[in-house]
Amino acid sequence: MSRLENTSNQGGAGAMGQIKDKAQEAKVAALEQAGLPVVRIVVGDVYDLGQEFFRWEIATAVAGSIIGINPFNQPDVEDAKIKTRGLTAAFEKTGALPAEKPVMSSAQADIFTDDKNAAALRKAGADGELGSWLKAHLARASSGDYFALLAYIERNHAHIDALQHMRLEVRDKRHLATCAEFGPRFLHSTGQAYKGGPNSGVFLQITSDDAKDLPVPGQKATFGVIKAAQARGDFDVLTERGRRALRVHLKGDLASGLKMLDAAITEALN
Repeated sequence: MSRLENTSNQGGAGAMGQIKDKAQEAKVAALEQAGLPVVRIVVGDVYDLGQEFFRWEIATAVAGSIIGINPFNQPDVEDAKIKTRGLTAAFEKTGALPAEKPVMSSAQADIFTDDKNAAALRKAGADGELGSWLKAHLARASSGDYFALLAYIERNHAHIDALQHMRLEVRDKRHLATCAEFGPRFLHSTGQAYKGGPNSGVFLQITSDDAKDLPVPGQKATFGVIKAAQARGDFDVLTERGRRALRVHLKGDLASGLKMLDAAITEALN
C-alpha cells in the first residue's frame, strides 16, 4: 500500500508544509501494526504528481517484463470492442439492439447472465426474487477472490457514494478486496485484468434506463445506445471467459433503483 501525503504552500514559494489526514494516518498505522507491507510516498508539491505518473508507468513496464506479459497489449479489451461494434452495427441496420432475455424480471430490475452462470446460481437458490440472485452470486466469492461493481451510469457524487456504500458492505461482511468502477472508462485500465487476468473476480454489472439521451451525428445509434452496447459487449466477453458475472438493469428512476439495489445487497449479505 502506498500513501500520498497532502501538502499546501505555507508561506510563499518554496515553503511547503505537510497537512496530514489523521483518519488516513490511523488506517495506515493499523495496516502496519497488522504486519502488512506499507510503502510511504511523500509528495511535497502538487507538481510532484507528474513524477508519480512517471514512477508507476515505469513500474508497470518492469512488472510486465517480470511476469512475462506485454502491459501495452490488451487483447481482451479489443474483444469487447469487437462485440460492441457488432451490436452497434446491428442497431444501424435494424434500428434496435439484438434482443436479450433476462433470467429474472421485476418492476424495478431485470437480471441478465449467460446460461452457465444462470444454472449455477439457480442451483445455489436463485429464484424469482432479485435478492436470491444477489445472495447466490455473492456467496460464490471465497478467500483470494475480489468483488467488482461495474456501473454503466453517470459518474457523479451521488452515484459514487451509492456504489461506495455497496462496495464497503461487501468488503466488511465478506472480507474481500473490492472495487467500484464506472463504465466505459474502466475498460482501458482494469477492464483487461477482469477479462484476461486470473479468474478470481466476482462481477456485478449495473446498467439503467436513460432519463435523457443525445443523438450521434450521422448515426442512428444515440450515445445511450452506444453505452448500452459497450456494457453488453464487456459483459459478453466476461461470461465467455468463464467469469462469475451478473448484470442488474435498473428500471425507471435511477436514484430509487440504486437505493433498492443497496438494500437488496445488504439483505443478501445477512
